[in-house]
Amino acid sequence: MSCMIDLDISHEYEGTIPCNYHPDFSAAGYQVIRELGRNLEGGRITYLAKEINSQKKVVIKEFCCANTTADWSGVKAYEREIQILQQLNHPRIPRYIDCFEKPGFFCLILEYKDAPSLGLKRRFNPQEIKKISLSILEILVYLQQQVSPIIHRDIKPDNILVDEHLNAYLVDFGLARLQNTKIDFSTLVAGTPGFMPPEEQCGHELTAASDLYSLGATLICLFTNTRSVDIGQLIDDNYRFNFQKLLPQISSQFRLWLKKMVEPNRKRRYANASVALQALEPIRVIGSRKKRDYLVAAMQPKKNIIILGLVTLAIILAVLAITLIVSQPGDAANSIEIQNFTNVEEPSRSN
Repeated sequence: MSCMIDLDISHEYEGTIPCNYHPDFSAAGYQVIRELGRNLEGGRITYLAKEINSQKKVVIKEFCCANTTADWSGVKAYEREIQILQQLNHPRIPRYIDCFEKPGFFCLILEYKDAPSLGLKRRFNPQEIKKISLSILEILVYLQQQVSPIIHRDIKPDNILVDEHLNAYLVDFGLARLQNTKIDFSTLVAGTPGFMPPEEQCGHELTAASDLYSLGATLICLFTNTRSVDIGQLIDDNYRFNFQKLLPQISSQFRLWLKKMVEPNRKRRYANASVALQALEPIRVIGSRKKRDYLVAAMQPKKNIIILGLVTLAIILAVLAITLIVSQPGDAANSIEIQNFTNVEEPSRSN
């Protein structure tokens, strides 16, 4: 399967949704090749199609405005997606091409990328996952460096395409918004459970660190071969991922980097994609398998406690030493007198 824009639930319905019927878009100049995915709740279906005149492949994202399960926020979604995509010019973000309407439907035409989604069951080795991580971070750096920084808000395996050269492509900007704009109440919590940062679930302000949480969750899925729908099994009640024991072959430095990416408190994550990218580049992914390496990783969370304990012990020992000296003034004075007497008497004996 190739480029997929809305793959939220398509794999769950594989084999049950009839795909022998395709809509006729010939009046708009397009012919459907096959269905790529659908989101029933949002009233969206995505097709691979070709432009009839040029035979060039495109992606058609169809919004069903008459669908009773899709409210007015679905209309706002495609309007927002067009607005965002028209501002972007990045080789690994499918560009906006055109749009057209038909009774009850609105269609968005996007550039086609010949790359499968990470939402499909695919395995990557740790080095490959690092390369994918760097590729996605480069896209996020671009988005965050816009005059009005852009937050994607729905980073997950299904919305990331990866080609044979491990180049990543970020798709589905339906939930994206400018960082400094106010979120409509209808889209307050609109991401994917397990990938949404805690601040979004609580209705707090989103920052450049918000997409990093979603990316970190995506990478954990890749490392642990966990399906997107099962990511909740790795999260505890405090929104913390319990993945360290599942990655024994990964270096302690990389585990610490990944742990910082998914910190529930956004202030403890990397400030933005650029900082996260610079931190990741020199890190070795595979651990040395030496006991010292694992010991460092195990001790790292307790580092502050150990340092505090050592400082406290040093203070106690210093106090005890001073107490012993002060409590024995006579002995110290006698020692000084004996030393002075010896220095005086020795010359007389030599005469």
